[in-house]
Amino acid sequence: MHGCAVTMNKAFTRESDDAEEDGAPDSAPVLPVGTKNYMTPGGFARLKAELERLVGSERPDLVATIAWAAGNGDRSENGDYIYGKKRLREVDRRIRFLVRRLDRAEVVDPTAHGAEVDRVYFGATVDVVDDQGVSRTLTIVGVDEIDTTRGHISWVSPMARALLRAREGDTVTLHTPGGTEELEIAAVRYPPPATG
Repeated sequence: MHGCAVTMNKAFTRESDDAEEDGAPDSAPVLPVGTKNYMTPGGFARLKAELERLVGSERPDLVATIAWAAGNGDRSENGDYIYGKKRLREVDRRIRFLVRRLDRAEVVDPTAHGAEVDRVYFGATVDVVDDQGVSRTLTIVGVDEIDTTRGHISWVSPMARALLRAREGDTVTLHTPGGTEELEIAAVRYPPPATG
């Protein structure tokens, strides 16, 4: 997993083989079958840092709290024990999810497109203008990096698929449930990759 080794006792991590795919939370984006898990360097670094925080501090703190609470007597009415066990299951599920996602990650440097800096590829930040003259700035990122409040969209989203491989100045057609929308690509840029 790109230099991030995690070993855990299976008794603490295994809930069920029938658990949801990858131990992913309900809101986790699903990778299309047969595709790679493309990530920007910054997205990879953020997920790796979260995994290291969970494994290095949050999980050990929870285990210590649970052990302390278990020593206080009746576990059936012990709020610290009950909450701690529930939270530990959530943390272990997230750890499994992160390990699997990072293991399958293919980190892509958005600045590696050479002379084609005016063409939209993974990692591009694109300024688009719709048919009403409204402009938006979008960045095409991996499925685990989506943040619509910042304009970060998944490379597998309909919007990104409409934009990919188009050039600055092109007009692309976006097909939506409400009809079609024409988008003019006003600018394409590749900011240096963030790593933290």
